[in-house]
Amino acid sequence: MVEDTLREVFGFDSLLPGQEEVIGHLLKGRSAAAIFPTGGGKSLCYQLPALHLEGLTLVISPLIALMKDQLDQLQKRGVAAARLDSTLTADEHREVMAALREGRLKILYTAPERFNNERFREMLKDMRIALLAVDEAHCISEWGHNFRPDYLKLAEIGREYEAERILALTATAPPYVLDDICRGFGISKECAVRTGFYRPNLRLLLTPTAREERDNNLLTRLQEHPPGPTIVYVTLQKTAERLADFLTSQGYFAYPYHAGLKNEERDKIQDAFMASKTGIVVATIAFGMGVDKADIRYVYHYNMAKSLENLSQEIGRAGRDGEESICESLVCLDDVRTLENFVYGDTPSREALLEFLRDLFSPTTDTESWSLYELSARHDIRQLVVRTMLTYLELDGYLRAGTPIYTSYQFKPLMSSEEMLERFNPERQRFLRDLFRQAKKARVWFNLDVDQASRTLRTPRERLIRALDYLEEQKMMELRVGGVRHSYRYLQRPEDLEALADELYERSLEREEREVERIQQVLELVGAEGCQTAALCNYFGEEMTAACGHCTFCLGGEAVDLEPPTQPVIDEEIWAQAEALRKDEREVLGEPRALARFLAGLSSPRASRRRLGSHKLFGSCADVPFAEILAQAEGST
Repeated sequence: MVEDTLREVFGFDSLLPGQEEVIGHLLKGRSAAAIFPTGGGKSLCYQLPALHLEGLTLVISPLIALMKDQLDQLQKRGVAAARLDSTLTADEHREVMAALREGRLKILYTAPERFNNERFREMLKDMRIALLAVDEAHCISEWGHNFRPDYLKLAEIGREYEAERILALTATAPPYVLDDICRGFGISKECAVRTGFYRPNLRLLLTPTAREERDNNLLTRLQEHPPGPTIVYVTLQKTAERLADFLTSQGYFAYPYHAGLKNEERDKIQDAFMASKTGIVVATIAFGMGVDKADIRYVYHYNMAKSLENLSQEIGRAGRDGEESICESLVCLDDVRTLENFVYGDTPSREALLEFLRDLFSPTTDTESWSLYELSARHDIRQLVVRTMLTYLELDGYLRAGTPIYTSYQFKPLMSSEEMLERFNPERQRFLRDLFRQAKKARVWFNLDVDQASRTLRTPRERLIRALDYLEEQKMMELRVGGVRHSYRYLQRPEDLEALADELYERSLEREEREVERIQQVLELVGAEGCQTAALCNYFGEEMTAACGHCTFCLGGEAVDLEPPTQPVIDEEIWAQAEALRKDEREVLGEPRALARFLAGLSSPRASRRRLGSHKLFGSCADVPFAEILAQAEGST
């Protein structure tokens, strides 16, 4: 039966290595993990079982590109699948929600952040979730290269909604990260399936390059190889724009792709690349995840990858058709400082963490709700870090997260209130009439304070939300929500806030140290004595019995020496100007780490609100190691 579906729906005669084992575990009711290299067929591990399980397969992925590409393919094959993400129009969103409520969907793709939506969570309570598939599952691990605090909640969500089985998927899980995945999602070790990482058709080249030579070196590579679909990875959005312009001026069809582009423009570029035989996309890491294009012939890293995990994931997008493909990194040590600065920019100061904790634990109530945006701005801590700290406090037993709520509900009637009410029986008419009376009309939209309406009408908030959702679903009104606040219940109060601030600060510094170490691991691979492909495979837990014969070391026969970059020093005049600015902007730049971030060109919530990113001193020491800027800032406090 499964074999028939594989052939008739997906067009395959057989499964790839590992797929049969994973699918077998799932169909027997067990949770499983699939650690397959990029292009190794992870998606089929949930798509195929979904068609044989009673209930919904819910796929959680942070990658909109993956959702879009896979959904297109599934719908062409006649599979009832949909996605919920931020790019949908209001009508598209309504259609998906209606199909979900009516049980017409077999597969739904969504992002981890969707669980911040109380309307979505409320609706899931009535769903039978046969399979919860978690893509990029390495994000659950604090020790992984791309830790996302939302992922620590997914295991709890699986239990809350009684998912019958869980599938964790990733291409990048060293053994210690796999242990975290299995522990977090309750997966038995014998149900964790790892297939070989090595792909013999990929030529791994790691080429030391001076900054001023990179453009021409890349151009030379493009000229000496036959044309083919190409991805060029860069670190910064502005580099993507500049380099795409340069390649276009040299006669190539090159397009920039990064998170700063509008959704429609990104979709247009992705669609054009998917259809092209010679197209070039110059992209930040926002591009490529989940894009199933089999004939990508070249992947170049114009800027250095920030970790071995990122390197392997990005080169893994090449040559999925089995044909020879070239993956070359133009390694420039000047990139190291930029990559390290991204890491340092996420670390909050110890003082900011202490004030953050005082704010959190000052209420004397049993529950409290916060806007992450407001907490971030108030304490000069990036939102992702705020979310991470709240997750730590949950894991340490201080807080318990509740359902996120919206503070703002707006609706626009699509018919008169009388037309609306006449569709309901007298009791529901009274309920809706009372609800409408709680709303205040602006020009077109009505504003409704749901919490106040709940108190006034003595009706549970959930009932009011369900009523509004139903009216929107029936196309009687258009609904808008905003102002998400994250609810928490206090489980215990810290005995010593100072000690807790120290502990959280130490965890932040440990994360910083780990991320900087990942950058160094890439450099160690470049200068490795021996087969670099084997060294990369070994990092992911695969032992190669022989050298690959086609990496830089195997082709050249000797290790590469990396010459250290120049070490710029802090200009005395710039420092004097920075000290003067620090006095004027004491609230924003008073702390040593805040000043160091500013001079390194790293924005922060407070600096953004003060629009200091446009100041002439912002980024004026970007070429100086962050540790040196920080040390000088600490010495002149």
